[in-house]
Amino acid sequence: MQFLTERIYHVYNQGNNRQKIFSDDDDYFIFLNLYRRLIEKNCDTLAWCLMPNHFHFMIYTDARCSVKLKQGGLQLDPLTNGIRKLLSSYARIFNARQDRSGSLFRQKTKAKSLSEIKIAPENVYCAKDYFINCFHYIHQNPLKAGLVNRLENWRFSSFQDYAALRNGNLCNKELAALYCEYNPENFLHKSYSLVEKSIIDLFK
Repeated sequence: MQFLTERIYHVYNQGNNRQKIFSDDDDYFIFLNLYRRLIEKNCDTLAWCLMPNHFHFMIYTDARCSVKLKQGGLQLDPLTNGIRKLLSSYARIFNARQDRSGSLFRQKTKAKSLSEIKIAPENVYCAKDYFINCFHYIHQNPLKAGLVNRLENWRFSSFQDYAALRNGNLCNKELAALYCEYNPENFLHKSYSLVEKSIIDLFK
């Protein structure tokens, strides 16, 4: 991964062989606490969702990720290094809690720049459309997976924060309003709007 400034990225990974990466509520909270410590200071978070065997984050990068850190023989930006530490730290904790060993996540975390999706000439979508669709797609994951029958019932995403069901402060709502057209008055209605599969495929 290499993060550029002033971009919006969809960052995601899943368990190796699609195995579970969260076994109970404590696992979710441990992962989020590590994210706050290792990632939050290096970017702005627009949306997030943790699922039993994978996770999604939508982030905005700025000058904070332009600094290069030396890690062994590599020069990494702080965000790439933070994600590396997040996954390795969480895997160690998870393995200890589950009395297991070996890799937990797939080897490569995906970081898709939504700001630079290649758009066919006949496509009427613009970059902001992809931001908006990805924002809602991330929140819709638990419903599509059949984990809940209402998005409001899934605790491990930013949906409840945007729906004013709790006072979470991980996401930058001002940036979400700017780039994803977040509006508290119509958020619930838009959250249940279908995101076309052809659009979703561009996020991956």
